[in-house]
Amino acid sequence: MNTGKPAFKRVLLKLSGEALMGDLDYGIDPAYIRRIAAEVKTVSDLGVEVALVIGGGNIFRGAGLAEAGIDRVTGDHMGMLATVMNCLAFQDAVEKMGCYCRVMSALTINAVCEDYIRRRAIRHLDKGRIVLFAAGTGNPFFTTDSAASLRAVEIDADVMIKATKVDGIFDKDPVKHSDAVKYDKLGFDEVIKGKLAVMDTTAVVLCRDNQLPVKVFNMNNEGDLQRLICGENIGTTVE
Repeated sequence: MNTGKPAFKRVLLKLSGEALMGDLDYGIDPAYIRRIAAEVKTVSDLGVEVALVIGGGNIFRGAGLAEAGIDRVTGDHMGMLATVMNCLAFQDAVEKMGCYCRVMSALTINAVCEDYIRRRAIRHLDKGRIVLFAAGTGNPFFTTDSAASLRAVEIDADVMIKATKVDGIFDKDPVKHSDAVKYDKLGFDEVIKGKLAVMDTTAVVLCRDNQLPVKVFNMNNEGDLQRLICGENIGTTVE
């Protein structure tokens, strides 16, 4: 039930790069990123400490580049740089709304953002700053879902929130199947055994082994992020 008070003190929000495209076919939709930034600011204004991991699929995806013939490691590094660009764009949108925001990269790019240092990241959060974790884990072959799970565990987040374009986890793709059934709650092992395509297995196992609950919801439903954080039964809970 929504009491108007946050149910969590510290959260990590995972956004896909594709989410930043809005109605575009490629790149970043400034209007859409402003809307998401406004929702994040609303949550931050409630006193919730907010960190984000943003994917890079709207610009480059390492696995896709590898399929096109580029060396997989090179492709993954290009994908990491794409996440840095997305984080810088999101930082700009958040700061224009009057919030303090820091981008911390797993790759050293001192000219545009800070290096990721766990203690410094926690210090930023303690001070009420929104923190964006860029460049994945800094290693090839790991998705940004895995990076989000890792960072959420490292900063001792209360929950990892996975933003998607559908209303939670379904037994099959609800976009393609009108009879798809939504789950309100699942166990981590059910997600793995059922091969439910919400996150890659590495990310799911990392959350399971560290007792980090995951909530999956539709970022396109305006206001749902705040309602979820204030305790409403939004989306699907995995724990």
